[in-house]
Amino acid sequence: MTIQIENIERINEAARQFVSHMGNHHVFAFYGKMGAGKTTFIKAVCEELGVKDVITSPTFAIVNEYEGNQQAPTIFHFDFYRIKRLEEVYDMGYEDYFYGGALCFIEWPELIEELLPEDAVSVSINVDGQDHRTITMDL
Repeated sequence: MTIQIENIERINEAARQFVSHMGNHHVFAFYGKMGAGKTTFIKAVCEELGVKDVITSPTFAIVNEYEGNQQAPTIFHFDFYRIKRLEEVYDMGYEDYFYGGALCFIEWPELIEELLPEDAVSVSINVDGQDHRTITMDL
């Protein structure tokens, strides 16, 4: 599935489309270059899922937990950009997150790819211009 975001003002519409196609999947791996808009898009998706908390990048914390709605009561937002070794991910107990049934949104999954569940959904965000993004979700 492909979603076009023509400008930032249309991001909530794109997030609604994304949520409507999530199905029963729990783990979403977001790929994209630095500045592609991964955190911004995840923030919009979380808002669409009813998150009222302040949604920020978990770059330093590695994981943020949000309370969502009935569709996704618990959401974990990961940013693995700063990890140096896979042992760090083992030490944080990634299995409990990835296999616990909660919704997981992962930034920089390429750094932990071998630990991703087989059924993780790959989401690519490509920059097609200053404000234009193409989001591809491989279901």
